[in-house]
This record gives sequence, C-alpha cells and structure tokens, in this order.
Amino acid sequence: MEHLVIGTAGHVDHGKTMLVKALTGVDTDRLKEEKERGISIELGFAPLKLPSGRSASIVDVPGHERFIKNMLAGVGGIDMVLLVIAADEGVMPQTREHVDIINLLQIPRGVVALTKVDLVDREWLELVKEEVNEFLNETILRGAPVIEVSSITGQGLGDLLAAIDRVAGEVPPRPTSGSVRLPVDRVFSITGFGTVATGTLWSGILRPGDPLVIMPQGTSTRARTLQVHGRKVSEARAGQRVAVNLSGVEVSEISRGSVLATPGSLAPSYRLDVRLYLLKTAGALKNRAQARLHLGTAEIICRVVLLDREELAPGETALAQLELREPTVAVRGDRFVIRSLSPMRTIGGGQVIDPVAPKHRRLRPQVIAALLTKERGSPEEQVLCQLQSRPALYTPVELAQVIGMAGEAAQHSLESLAGKGLARRIAVDNQAYFLAREVYEGWAAKVKRLLEDYHREFPLREGLPKEELRSRLFPHLNSKQFHHLLLAMEEDGLLRVSAQEVALAGFAPSPTPAQQEQIDALSNLYRERKFQPPAWEEACQTVGLAESAAQEVLQYMQKKGILVKIGEGLYFHAACLDLARQAVVKYLQERGEITVGEARDLLQTSRKYALPLLEYLDRERVTRRVGDKRVLRA
Repeated sequence: MEHLVIGTAGHVDHGKTMLVKALTGVDTDRLKEEKERGISIELGFAPLKLPSGRSASIVDVPGHERFIKNMLAGVGGIDMVLLVIAADEGVMPQTREHVDIINLLQIPRGVVALTKVDLVDREWLELVKEEVNEFLNETILRGAPVIEVSSITGQGLGDLLAAIDRVAGEVPPRPTSGSVRLPVDRVFSITGFGTVATGTLWSGILRPGDPLVIMPQGTSTRARTLQVHGRKVSEARAGQRVAVNLSGVEVSEISRGSVLATPGSLAPSYRLDVRLYLLKTAGALKNRAQARLHLGTAEIICRVVLLDREELAPGETALAQLELREPTVAVRGDRFVIRSLSPMRTIGGGQVIDPVAPKHRRLRPQVIAALLTKERGSPEEQVLCQLQSRPALYTPVELAQVIGMAGEAAQHSLESLAGKGLARRIAVDNQAYFLAREVYEGWAAKVKRLLEDYHREFPLREGLPKEELRSRLFPHLNSKQFHHLLLAMEEDGLLRVSAQEVALAGFAPSPTPAQQEQIDALSNLYRERKFQPPAWEEACQTVGLAESAAQEVLQYMQKKGILVKIGEGLYFHAACLDLARQAVVKYLQERGEITVGEARDLLQTSRKYALPLLEYLDRERVTRRVGDKRVLRA
C-alpha cells in the first residue's frame, strides 16, 4: 500500500511516544499538560518514511484508561497497528483493552514492539516474549512479529522498521474511486487561513476546490488548500493523513466526530442496524441498555435495542439497532466499538449493516431475515433487499454508497435484477434510476386508488393535478424523478399523463346522470336565449345547479365545446355563436362593413352583447376593425 496509517496501541507509560520519536524524529506530545505529566492525552501524528519508500503516518494514541475515548478517535482509520508492550511490565490492563478494540475493529495486521529491553535481563525478556505470544494467540494479531527495541539505545529500531515495512506491503489499498470520506479528529483555526480540519482520508481523492459537506450537520463548504504532514499538496489520496483548510466555515461549525464528505454521498441517521458482539469479559447486556458508541472519530450515547433476543450473553453476537442521541453518518461494513457508561470500559463492538435504518419491531422473523440478507447475502440479494426495504429511486452510485458496495457491483446487480423483472429501470435524461418491481407496483396501486377516488368525486375534470399527486404520494421525489415515474406508468398502460394532470388510462370526463340533466338544461337555456345569453350565475339558478359544482360544469361545457367564452363572464352556446358568425360574414360580403349598431340590429340583441361578439370575431381573425367599423379580414 502506497499510503497507510499506523496506529500505536498499548498501556500507559510503555514508551509509545518515545518510540515514535525514535522512529520519526517527531515528538507527538504537543500539549503542555502532556509534557508535564509525561503521558499522551490527545492524539499525536508523525510521518514515517519506510525503507521501501512507502509513506506512512503514525497516529500516537493515549494509553491511559481515562483517555481511551481519545484513543478510539484515532484508531478507527488505521491500516495496521504498532502494539507497544514494555519488557519490564509485560501485558497490562490497557494492553488488553487496546487489543480488544483492535479485535472489534478487525485490524488484522500489526507489529509488536517490545520496548525498554535495555532495562531487563535476557531470561526475563524471554518470559515476557512467551507471555506476549500466548496473549496474541487469542487475538486478531496472532502471529504478528515481536521485535525487541530500546528507544534509548536504538537497539532493534532497524529491525522494527523492516518488520513494519514488510507488514505494510500486505495492507490492501483503500478505495480511491469512490466518494471522499474523512472523519475529523482535530479542528483549529490559523490566522489568515481560517478553519482547518484534520483526519485520515478513508476513501476517495480530495483536491483543492472540491466541494464538501460537513456531516451530519449538512453544512456545505469547499476544500481551499490541503496539507499532508505540513506539506502543501495538489491532491490527497485515501490512506493519507490530511489537513483541510475549509472555505466559509467557522470553527464552531465542525468538531471531532464530524465527517467531511462528497455532497450527497452520506445521509445522517439516528438509527443504525448492526451485528453486535459482546466481549467475553463484559457482563450480560439487556435490551435497551445504554452505551457509548465510538464510530469513526465520533462518540455518541446510544441505546442498544436487541432485535433477536432479550439479553446478549458475553462472547455472543446479536442483531441489534442502535438508537442514537445525536445523528451520525456511516457506511455499511463500518466497524464500531461500544463502551459502558459507568464505569467506562470497552464491552463490545461490531459492524454496521444498515447505516440509515428505519425503526424495527423486535423479534419479527421478517425483520431478522431482511437484516441477514443485507449482512450476508450475495451482492444481488443485498441490492434487492435494499430496494424492497427502503422504497426510493436509486442511482447505482447512490445505492452503492448506502449499502457499502463497489459501484460496478451495484450497477451489475441492478441491471441483472431489471433483466429478471425484479427491478424497474427508469431513465431520467442521461441517468438511470432503479426501484424494486414490487415497490413500483405498490406505488402504481396507490396512484390508481387515488385517481379512482378522484375521478369518482370529480367526474368532469380531466385528471388530478400532477403537483397535488406528488405532494400526496411522492414528496420524497424531485419534480424530474416524479415526472419520469409517471411516464413509466404511462408506458405500462396504467396512466394518461398531460402537461398538468394525471388520469387513469382510458378515463374520459363523463357527467353523472344528474349532472347530464343539468348540462342539457343549461345547453337548452343558452340555445333558447340565442344572442342574449344569461349570465352564468343566473343560468345556474334557473336550472338548480349548486354553486359548489357550477365552476366544474362550466369548465366541462367549455371543454366539450357546448359553451364558448366571448368576454368576461359572457358565454354563448356554440351553435348560436356559429349562427352569429354566419350572419355577420354574410352581411359584410354584401355591404362591406358593419358597425356595432348594425350588428345589434342584425342579431336583434343589445349593444351589451353585440360589442363583445364583434371583438370575439376580431380575435378569431374573422373581422378586422377599421375606425368604429368592422370589415372582413382578407
């Protein structure tokens, strides 16, 4: 691996910081209190150039039990561990707790530095080495090389560097093709530059100018400049320790536990579905017990909801949901640690299954089955489970981020599911969205029921306004996604979609028998009144049409071409209007021009109707006004 992060671990005063200084020349105890007390309180960082040319960053973590939470903020992003055990003391309580944490976070590669060998004789040293190997045999670091060193005399430092380099060569590279994710472990301000956040880049490539979002707060920002161990760089790659100068952000808007990420790549959540393991040294954990969650660099109080049992016994695992006091962001597969509230000690940890989990009902077989599929199923099974359990339109990239899968695998699985008829593919411009077929059919059924009710209540309307449908059933979709979802349903013969309305396929506005009687009566009334039609309100009163239904009937009669609006509040029966047009045209053909008064006499009406009628004929390009007269339009 070209860039990697090495984390120290070990009991307090076993020489971690002194060893880091001997290897790198950097004193990672930067705080005055650390200097005075001789122990590390906060995280320290130092660059290390390995013999092969690989670049490494050492995160020096505190060993004192009071500062384990600070240790956890740094250990989450490491690629391998440098476990420091003093030869004069051997394996101690914090050695065990640190290794428990390494086990829980599944950091499989490491080197053991047996320090202070200059203080003990050979016989004692062999006894300690035997103890260390026995201890490691029960851990994920089983078989790790144990190197004897002295930071004072320099003994074994070359061997230690060679061992670190050899193990570093086995570390797989972090993904650089995905979104940027950088859990923040330090924030400070530099005069003239502003806010700077530091952390280990877990994934992606970050460059100056790249847009970022601070999660879970959701604050937008931009990477102004980047540094890797004090050196300004044009890009930072996954696996490097990075300092990011942020644009337009105050120190108060970001803190340890925040995550810098590519916009849209992470979603905040108050719930995480997890596989939880309880350490053998912990007491039994009851359902809804409180704990401290350590995830990335964040520390959050949570409640542990056991989904498949009432109590978790030491040494066992369970499916659980962590209900968080504050929101966080995660990706499927992220490792975490939990500690008891009081006394504060590490009791367990595990792996995230669903980073944006809905609330579950406990002890439900269908819930357990879905989580097991998400946890252990094939890529295709995981994708289908996500599509079915969290109804939404997903792009392959979005789905890959949600379930912690490679983008190509997500794309292949989605296309395969669509080919099998288990997913519906919806094209939006140059982007493809996918949803489970059963979700699509469920949405279509909801739309159908709503439209059936709407058509029954408003049989004269062309359809339900599109925005009303979106606000009632699909507020989570943007306008473009919603529009193309409707087009997909239209393509499947379910709907008819117009610019403004949505209707069931085959639906046509049709009055009820009672409405038809009123429409016929209105039609006859307007036909009888010929060129002196009644006002609409008067006509409604005449035939007994309720005011609440009047506007709807009027719109229907206009769309059907029964009534024609020729002026504000003035409607003619279409047949009468046609007679008026014919009469005016014939008059003009014979006499060449017509005045308002002549039109009034011709149609045996009043000026109140003659003038709007002539203006209507002007708009229809039948006549043309010349002064106070009309002539035929050529």
